[in-house]
Amino acid sequence: MKRIQALNRHTAPKSVMPEKIIQFGEGNFLRAFVDWIIWNMDAKTNFNGSVVVVQPIERGMVDWLNGQDCLYHVNLQGRMNGEPVNTLERIDVISRALNPYSQNAAFMALAEQPEIRFVISNTTEAGIAFDDSCKFNDKPANSYPGKLVQLLYRRFKTFNGDPTKGLIIMPCELIFLNGHHLKECIYQYIELWKEDLGSDYESFKQWFTKYNYVCTTLVDRIVPGFPRKEIAEIQQKIGYKDDLVVQGEIFHLWVIEKPENMSIEALREEFPAEDAGLHVLIAESEKPYHERKVTLLNGPHTVLSPVAFLSGVDIVRDACNHEVIGKYIHKVQFEELMETLNLPMDELRRFAGDVLERFNNPYVDHQVTSIMLNSFPKFQARDLPGVKAYLERKGKLPEGLVFGLAAIITYYKGGKRADGTDIIPNDDPKIMNLLHDLWATGDTQQVTDGVLGAEFIWGEDLHKVNGLAALVKEYLDLIQEKGMLEAVKKIIN
Repeated sequence: MKRIQALNRHTAPKSVMPEKIIQFGEGNFLRAFVDWIIWNMDAKTNFNGSVVVVQPIERGMVDWLNGQDCLYHVNLQGRMNGEPVNTLERIDVISRALNPYSQNAAFMALAEQPEIRFVISNTTEAGIAFDDSCKFNDKPANSYPGKLVQLLYRRFKTFNGDPTKGLIIMPCELIFLNGHHLKECIYQYIELWKEDLGSDYESFKQWFTKYNYVCTTLVDRIVPGFPRKEIAEIQQKIGYKDDLVVQGEIFHLWVIEKPENMSIEALREEFPAEDAGLHVLIAESEKPYHERKVTLLNGPHTVLSPVAFLSGVDIVRDACNHEVIGKYIHKVQFEELMETLNLPMDELRRFAGDVLERFNNPYVDHQVTSIMLNSFPKFQARDLPGVKAYLERKGKLPEGLVFGLAAIITYYKGGKRADGTDIIPNDDPKIMNLLHDLWATGDTQQVTDGVLGAEFIWGEDLHKVNGLAALVKEYLDLIQEKGMLEAVKKIIN
């Protein structure tokens, strides 16, 4: 047995670099994604920067981080180029971690450090929000955008509005157009605190607008977090008692939309992640990549889950490798959904291939039932646009996607699977009650008409989609008659 020692700067080497990044958030995702990316940039480019972590809420993990001198390991697992990958790397880019509620002076002093250039955040989807109860003199403001404005104003005053001391702000919260929402909140706080800013109001607002750069971003890496089951084995392997190990998949993607007032080239030069060989794209627009992810990752997930479960397959990986369901997934992804997007086909094929490797992760037993929560809203957001786009482009309906809708409707019938496993759908009570009442009729025509006509689900009457009602009923009847697996065989053939 290897001797296990404490993990800190005295027992493990730690780099010392200028603090260039303020990071709001200390959770698993940022540490396994952003900080891992910065660590790679430092190793492979001349970036030479460290991260100061700011705890965005009063209770958090900064004491744990500081207890290990902000050292921790990232365990990445998955498939790369078809081969299983399982890595362990010690990350040392976080210089220190602050709690602005108990260390407000140290937090605000960050604004006075000339080398600081970036602000990165992940404060959950609820974090980018305007709270008009925040006061300019709060120590600190309760909301993340409020804290950011306090910091920006201190920086503006410290450097007398120096154009070179603006910040590049890259939110990683999982909301579409996160940068646009954050920028809107910042302006709301500037207006709310107009009287407190006094004669600086106009010049501060102008300085923020011209010399600060807010990017919209898309982040993509599954991060399960602390590996409770394997932690003893991991600590024995690394030789350290690391209580902050974070586990994530090997795949990563960060799309950063260039801000209005900065060129792609300038942002790439300041943030050289692409030069480090990382899957970080600095692009004109994040939107097509958002659509690609929702369509080619989330879209197949939504329809494969009921098809797999009702065929007796419980794990996403097993569904990918199933001789029948695997072909169904390929059909939906490569023959249908891919045809609805507006990016180069070779790029889409590569991404779709990456998605299948992620589905086929040998280290994660991803239950298909965990994907089934709220399936109707998911289909509406992820797959219905593809149904319409395919019909418009090809002049016919995508059979695999429509079959997936029929599978969802069948799953919401409840009851038991052929092997006796309970079928337990979970959705908005209004949707659950509707499906219960429709299936109670025993008439697939009524089921079809009731579901497609439910405008509270779809925002429209889907009977208007040419041919959809007839095909949904046909597939419902096929599933009722043959069972799910035999019905899938007919679809893929």
